[in-house]
Amino acid sequence: LAKRLFGAIDRVTGAALGLAIASGLLLLFATLAVVLLRYAFGLSFTWLNEVMTYAFAAMFMLGSAAALRDDAHVRVDILRPRFGETGRNWIELAGIYLFLFPICLRLITTGEEGLARSWLLLEGSRESDGLPILYIFKTLVPVFAVLLMVQGLSEATKAALRITGALPPERQHGADDLAGGAHGA
Repeated sequence: LAKRLFGAIDRVTGAALGLAIASGLLLLFATLAVVLLRYAFGLSFTWLNEVMTYAFAAMFMLGSAAALRDDAHVRVDILRPRFGETGRNWIELAGIYLFLFPICLRLITTGEEGLARSWLLLEGSRESDGLPILYIFKTLVPVFAVLLMVQGLSEATKAALRITGALPPERQHGADDLAGGAHGA
């Protein structure tokens, strides 16, 4: 059951990563359009600049759970390499439960009133020629937090299963990769 749970969560995270990639492509083309319009034709559109901002935010907020899943996030690993496999899994569990979950819950709960108001008003840009979808943009914050929490649950489940021996040990990242170790080897 646990393996199916984290498999389903990882697939949802993969779908969010697909949206993040699409946002990155949108950012690329919007930036290209802004540069061409501004420097070739002397034109500037607020809505196009907002597309860039929204796409940039969506790319990172939707892709962050996949970074957690793929162990591609930034860590300060001072003590972690000194511990064995079991110690690293316990550190992973502690980090998820003591830091990730509380921070994500705080993100969800602190902005709920403002987000509800934004949706009620269908809040748009403050600029007259801006995009009328600011309320959707503001929704990225709780979506980001929920995606991270759900992926954190997946990672905690994997760590717990590795501690109990129900999953094989995780491949060590870091020094092996820098020394030329190949992924998937």
